[in-house]
Amino acid sequence: MKNLTDQQKGSLLAFVAVMFITPDSLFIRLANIDTWSLVFYRGMIPFITVFIGMLLIYKLNFFSMLFNSGYHGIIYILTFSVTNITFVVSIQNTNVANTLVMIAMAPMLSAILGAIFLKEPPDKKTWIAIGITFLAAVYIFYDSLQLGNIFGDILGLITALGLAVGAVTIRSAKNKNLVPAAVVGKMFVAIFAIFFVESYVLAEKDLIIVPLMCLMCVAVPFVLVTIAPRFIPAEEVNLFFLLETIIGPLWVWMIIKEQPSIETIQGGLVIIITIAIHSFLKLKKS
Repeated sequence: MKNLTDQQKGSLLAFVAVMFITPDSLFIRLANIDTWSLVFYRGMIPFITVFIGMLLIYKLNFFSMLFNSGYHGIIYILTFSVTNITFVVSIQNTNVANTLVMIAMAPMLSAILGAIFLKEPPDKKTWIAIGITFLAAVYIFYDSLQLGNIFGDILGLITALGLAVGAVTIRSAKNKNLVPAAVVGKMFVAIFAIFFVESYVLAEKDLIIVPLMCLMCVAVPFVLVTIAPRFIPAEEVNLFFLLETIIGPLWVWMIIKEQPSIETIQGGLVIIITIAIHSFLKLKKS
């Protein structure tokens, strides 16, 4: 990693993060626990594992890093917690497609916030990539879009805005390690979910599926995505996460034979090609 440029480091971290996230949809479909129990475990298990890992690596310096993160850490704790919760509640209160299209706006919102607060206006290639991937996401979910519950739609937009604010916050604190703040954010998610959990029981295959999902699809990616914006602009990090739009359904198709729609395949290919070309041009420039 030491021999890589910042562009290469950031792109690699974001890409690896999204690769770990892609089976998330499959695990959620395979799990048999209620939504808030799932939210609880997706908060508590990553919190415990990453917290222990950070203590082993940094020992008591973990707490000094947390307190030294200052207002950046506070902002990130809040946005990280909120997006983890609003995503779930949004899906509960509106059409899933509405939520996913709202989240596809995250790179665009990151670009706008980065230009305003960090004085890092995206170049022309990035704006084009953002526009193409957003239109591809709308195309994928167009048939499923409908006038949903305005409350759920607003929460979907808040989720996208939270992702953008979080990434821009990390970008503005390049010299600070905000992973401890993310750990605290996961703890807050678990605490919030406690008020709505119906049962904590994990039985049969959930004993394997839930912990595996929480470690592979939640714990590892949230560490990587908390580090990536230190090296590349926030909007570029969020662009990578649109890859889940196509790769996630492919996992579901391969394992439980739920075939993705032709729109998902076509739009997903556009997203993959666009991000591949954009990343190649940025890496070549670096």
